[in-house]
Amino acid sequence: MDRHSYEEYIRILEEELVPAMGCTEPIAVAYAAALARSALGCMPDRAVVKASANIIKNVKSVVVPNTGGLRGIPAAAAAGIAVGREEKKLEVLSQVTQEQIGEIQAMLDRLDCTVEQADNGHIFYIGVSLSGDGHTAWVEIADHHTNVTAIERDGQMLSQKAGEDWEPKQAADRNLLTVEQIVEFADCVDIEDIREVLQRQIDCNTAIAEEGLRGNYGARIGSILLQAYGDSVHNRAKAYAAAGSDGRMNGCELPVVINSGSGNQGLTASLPVIIYAQELGSSREELYRALAVSNLVTIHLKTGIGPLSAYCGATSAGCGAGAGVTYLYGGRFHEIAHTIVNALAINSGMICDGAKASCAAKIASAVEAGLLGMQMQRNGSQFYGGDGIIVKGVENTIRNVCELARDGMRETDHTIIQMMINSCM
Repeated sequence: MDRHSYEEYIRILEEELVPAMGCTEPIAVAYAAALARSALGCMPDRAVVKASANIIKNVKSVVVPNTGGLRGIPAAAAAGIAVGREEKKLEVLSQVTQEQIGEIQAMLDRLDCTVEQADNGHIFYIGVSLSGDGHTAWVEIADHHTNVTAIERDGQMLSQKAGEDWEPKQAADRNLLTVEQIVEFADCVDIEDIREVLQRQIDCNTAIAEEGLRGNYGARIGSILLQAYGDSVHNRAKAYAAAGSDGRMNGCELPVVINSGSGNQGLTASLPVIIYAQELGSSREELYRALAVSNLVTIHLKTGIGPLSAYCGATSAGCGAGAGVTYLYGGRFHEIAHTIVNALAINSGMICDGAKASCAAKIASAVEAGLLGMQMQRNGSQFYGGDGIIVKGVENTIRNVCELARDGMRETDHTIIQMMINSCM
């Protein structure tokens, strides 16, 4: 593998696999609110949150961590204003104490908070306006969870990106990703170059999965899978990934290492691979290499789809997990390509209707598709070009699925969002 591509792949992992506490969309709202409070210089009396439809969709039903079970945009904004640590970014609420939870509720009770839908062409957009003590502050985030595009106080711009600079600047070129090169990278990477970022993923995501199984979170999908279907490695792979989401979607205060801006995708891409590595007695080095495959395949699929859409991101991560497990079994490009195509043929089209308890069940379905795709290729079976949206060549199939998710399901997304907004009326 050429040195430039090798270094880009390392940077992709470093940029994408970062810790976050709670569902990343409400956390981004809390982050913007904390930044606005800091710019304002005092506690506000009034807040206006302008959010794109997809942000409204993803924040509506999920518990904001460290708030005592509060949900929704006003709760996320109140938490960021009252106790948020803006320097922590996606861990903005990670250091909230038990005493401070009462401060969040008090802020929510007294704050005049209005939520408005923003229609400015950005799928991912959050703008927070605060006012108090005769002053105003404004913060906006666009296109990415921590991509702050403007901060102002009393109409004076403190920080701003020009329109052409709104897209978040990331060091690594994700367009270099191909399945063949991902496998090549996993085979040749110096483990020391990826050890820290992947060990953090192993530690954080395993911890929240175990907590999800211990606690009474959400619909308890992980626990139910184990109770109903037993302790096989296949079922444990699904159960642990689902249990992590049980916790994360329902107020667990442990961090998750995300993938493609999503904790659920980070859980789905990592935990099945970790469970299979334990079952197979794989070395730590083999686990790191398989996780590199799983994470990079997930990122590759999500790059063409975009951060938010009507297409459930767990589907991409389930494909990544299947690819990573295939790598553990000794599969390389040929076998991994067939696993991905098989999994995409099975589950593409599962909708995203926001972050909530049922995400855990969708994760279980996505992992099932990835593992079935893996078992199909191990048993000499596959789907072929011409089977539905599948075409010859794994990269061609990935492009088809990305077009389906990004463009073809746009009206589906509009319909889902309208249904969710109407349900609030």
